[in-house]
Amino acid sequence: GRLNADNARFLLLAVLIVLYMLCGAAVFSAIELPTEREAKERWEERLENFTRRHNLSRAELRHFLREYEEASVAGIRVDDIRPRWDFTGAFYFVGTVVSTIGFGMTTPATVGGKIFLIFYGLIGCAGTILFFNLFLERLITVIAYVMKSCHERQLRRKGVLPHNGRRGSGSSEVDSLAGWKPSVYYVMLILCVASLIISCCASAMYTPIEGWSYFDSLYFCFVAFSTIGFGDLVSSQNVRYESQGLYRFGNFVFILMGVCCIYSLFNVISIVIKQSINWILKKLACKCCHRCQRRLFRSRRNVVMPGNVRSRRNISIETDGVNESDTDGRRLSGEMISMKDFLASNKVSLAIMQKQLSETANGYPRQMSSNSKQNGFSGGVGALAIMNNRLAETSVDR
Repeated sequence: GRLNADNARFLLLAVLIVLYMLCGAAVFSAIELPTEREAKERWEERLENFTRRHNLSRAELRHFLREYEEASVAGIRVDDIRPRWDFTGAFYFVGTVVSTIGFGMTTPATVGGKIFLIFYGLIGCAGTILFFNLFLERLITVIAYVMKSCHERQLRRKGVLPHNGRRGSGSSEVDSLAGWKPSVYYVMLILCVASLIISCCASAMYTPIEGWSYFDSLYFCFVAFSTIGFGDLVSSQNVRYESQGLYRFGNFVFILMGVCCIYSLFNVISIVIKQSINWILKKLACKCCHRCQRRLFRSRRNVVMPGNVRSRRNISIETDGVNESDTDGRRLSGEMISMKDFLASNKVSLAIMQKQLSETANGYPRQMSSNSKQNGFSGGVGALAIMNNRLAETSVDR
């Protein structure tokens, strides 16, 4: 049934993620392991030369280096750099906390700081994720509005839609404009271009100021904007910069805009991944259905007429052998899909719980417009629900 289809999607996605991780681990191991071994050999050679030159034991030197590692974790460096826990450094730290970047170059060392971080991050991360969702809501609204306006201009050029914006009752194309939905691939392309432009502009700022190569700056932008935050490259860590205040403000703006765009892009890509999983499941179900029908035809070839078998096989090809809803039966058309269909099988789904929480908080049940119910965008939770609902609103007649 419907629940089994959802479980199949979940299991297939889990298998694909594990395979993706295994392939990534193999590639990174093949690329990075030889360099790591060469660096270790060079370090062992320098350590041996240093102990021989200064007549030190390897045990004493290693003990000293371990103490330096502990000092490095606390923020102490050989070169003179600004304190990590002054007000500007602390503000930069809380920015990496609430945005979930977490570079790791600054971490609390005291028990009080660690306890405070737990409660501070709990509220701060939740609030920032809400901000990202609201940003995504407005971004998708603007994109969908612009795309629909372009679609209406195309209809006017073809003469289907009058220039005064009123629609004729006899035209099916004009009537279908109310249910028009922008392509998820166009939205993904727009977000990719926006993210690339922000990353290139930010890299042009980081390269001369931080002294990084342009490629390293692009690498830092992706690691920071995607909230991965390795910490191997961190901006705004030197003691002095030219136009220091302006640079820190620009750094804050670029990171904020980049995180918002990449966050939105990830949500759109997740929809494309779900469509791909549905397509894979349809193909697998279609092949299994064909095999079962062949076995049935072989076992009952003396009973069933060939004409009946052909008709049944044609029906299975049209339906792809999946007894699901019309939404799951549709082919990949590139339209923004609805999370309502994905969660419809659950008796107590996340969408119902979200609606109940919203009604409890607002003191009254939320009213759904008839148009939003008809276009299939309602339902869902989180950022995907915001995208679907906003795209539904923009597809309604103005």
